[in-house]
Amino acid sequence: MNQRLQGASLIIAPLLAMAATFLWVDGRYGAAGGTLLALSGVFWAHGFTGLFAVIGRRMPVYGSAGLLLALFGCLGAIAFGLQGFFEEVFRVSGPQSLAALAHYPVLSNLVLWLPGPLFPLTVFGLGVVLTWRRWAPVWIGPLLCLAAAVFPASRIPRIEWVATVADVLLLLPFAYLGWTLIRQRDLTARRARGEAHG
Repeated sequence: MNQRLQGASLIIAPLLAMAATFLWVDGRYGAAGGTLLALSGVFWAHGFTGLFAVIGRRMPVYGSAGLLLALFGCLGAIAFGLQGFFEEVFRVSGPQSLAALAHYPVLSNLVLWLPGPLFPLTVFGLGVVLTWRRWAPVWIGPLLCLAAAVFPASRIPRIEWVATVADVLLLLPFAYLGWTLIRQRDLTARRARGEAHG
């Protein structure tokens, strides 16, 4: 049951993130979009926990270290979501928000600027590992790596159409991975089955 819920979270998370992007106003999330983004971070954390648990059966070091980095990346999603939420609630513009964060450089880096890049790095790492170990169809790994590359290219300059492309690129492979967990299939057994039939 836990794996099924974690698989569902891997599908819900990118859907919430995509909905948050659709609510952008001048590149800012606002209260509604920020709420959805923060919630997506919670579902990402839950889904990643299940995914890395499966991978950790065959790659224990990567399973543990990868999950830790992934959770820090989820913290970034939650933090950026809450930033957008409070910007609208307190009627603070984007430039004003960034200027305020500049007064707390160390804390801002710990909460926002360092965790933020860890999310696409996590996605890229998953793409490399799944391709290398042949634990997923051939299109999954490259799509994850492409999504990881497009993600910062959309979020840093806040280009809406690029962000939408990044969201779709994230949704497709994670929908497959999530569905695999929901069906309680072992991703890491895929290569063994292929070799047995080969």
